Amino acid sequence: MGSASVVSAAARRLQGKVALITGGARGIGEGTARLFSKHGAKVLIADIKDDLGESVCQDIGSSPSSTNGCSYVHCDVTKEKDIENAVNTAVSQYGKLDIMFNNAGTVDEAKPNILDNDQAEFERILSVNLVGAFLGTKHAARVMKPAGRGSIISTASVAGVIGGAATHAYTSSKHGVLGLMKNTSVELGRFGIRVNCVSPYLVSTPLAKDYLKLDDDGLGGMYSNLKGAVLEPEDVAEAALYLGSDESKCVSGHNLVVDGGFTIVNAGFSMFGKSE
Repeated sequence: MGSASVVSAAARRLQGKVALITGGARGIGEGTARLFSKHGAKVLIADIKDDLGESVCQDIGSSPSSTNGCSYVHCDVTKEKDIENAVNTAVSQYGKLDIMFNNAGTVDEAKPNILDNDQAEFERILSVNLVGAFLGTKHAARVMKPAGRGSIISTASVAGVIGGAATHAYTSSKHGVLGLMKNTSVELGRFGIRVNCVSPYLVSTPLAKDYLKLDDDGLGGMYSNLKGAVLEPEDVAEAALYLGSDESKCVSGHNLVVDGGFTIVNAGFSMFGKSE
């Protein structure tokens, strides 16, 4: 990966910081864990995919770009005790928590007709995507308040910005994540805690490829406004890096959209047409 290159000590943007990343065993979370470590952070990966998570941590720990190591904790984000334990583990192992990245998420089967949608499946998606972000924010705030600082980042989606981009459950969950971010940024600002979201379009992750039954080329060929740019996990990781670093010290309550201009274009009507 590109994130494996060595960054000089002076250029490390997260030097001395501690980050907890849910859903960190693969995809966006894995890319972010690697990038955060490269920039000097101590990283705790929280996931339900134990073998993958342990493997990523071992790889990060053995990388020449890492001087801080990486550890793993099993965490089902729908269970408050798991989230509480993950946050407590970060503090007990590294002494503090500077960055909470609520990244764990899931998708459901595409059923465009709402009459075909099942309540249990709808609630499952909200439980992972929205309740997981709520619990992560809650317990991060618990340990960040006494410290008087911190950055909480949640992975939302372009589906939380516009309609018609995903299923009813997924779209509802991501709109909820944005609402949660806005409300908590107001509450937690007086404690020096910043709360933001990063909203990607289709990213070339195992989850996206399995769901859409497409390879990297197929995903790259899907509609985008920015010719020649294919969104990869590392691009979203770079956005999270900015929001977690001191460079964004005055940024809170913001949704950083990473979509190549997708959300500004009405695909059904455009006077400019598509590039040849």
